[in-house]
Amino acid sequence: MLLGVNIDHIAVLREARKINDPDPLDAVSLVNRAGGDQITIHLREDRRHIHDEDARRIIENSSLPVNMECSINADVIKIVTALHPHRITLVPEKREEVTTEGGLNVVHYFDAIQSIAQQLKKEQIELSLFIDPTTLMIQKAKELDVEWVELHTGLYANVYAMLYSNLARTHHSIKELECDRVSLHVKLKDALESLQESASEARKFGIRVAAGHGLNYHNVHNILTIKEIEELNIGQSIIAKSIFIGFENAVKEMIGLIK
Repeated sequence: MLLGVNIDHIAVLREARKINDPDPLDAVSLVNRAGGDQITIHLREDRRHIHDEDARRIIENSSLPVNMECSINADVIKIVTALHPHRITLVPEKREEVTTEGGLNVVHYFDAIQSIAQQLKKEQIELSLFIDPTTLMIQKAKELDVEWVELHTGLYANVYAMLYSNLARTHHSIKELECDRVSLHVKLKDALESLQESASEARKFGIRVAAGHGLNYHNVHNILTIKEIEELNIGQSIIAKSIFIGFENAVKEMIGLIK
């Protein structure tokens, strides 16, 4: 299974003080040296972290493939296509959100995505759709003839956190705690089954499968059992870990868990 390292949060730290460092480009060689397989960045419409110049410098200087996430906004698509990354991953965006909250609604935006897909085929840029793990979304991805889907693992990650992190703090009795644990175990099982079924369906259609969102050193092990998933894109947890053990070591530790 491959690891794409999302380095957006390095730019988040830079933007906290509106200064020139840390520079996201510095992470690229470290990901390569640690054994990572891909650089992932998200050029948001509001440019809250990665800027156009960051994207240009990273794409021009990276020896690893660059997976560029962006919305379907026409202006952003024009900029990203001109930069010619290895892959473009279309994601939903809301200005008020802290991070991407769910998968792209491929049904609602089908015509717009189809137009983008046709454009990227001409430019020989791989297209991936960041989608919720449902049969409908996979079917629409097939109709669009995309090369990749990236399954949104946010629901799985959220349920896992509730089950294994701070659940006991929110309850007044052991009985309530145990009832919720049973319910959460069911939800966790359902979330994993949805990921497995969607990954299997995508592979059946010849679509390659990635996964990401909310994955970390504690919860990634369950995702590794889904053999149809061939790539994970992980960012925030790696950047957070790097504060304590260094960025290259943090990437290596995640690779160790994956491989």
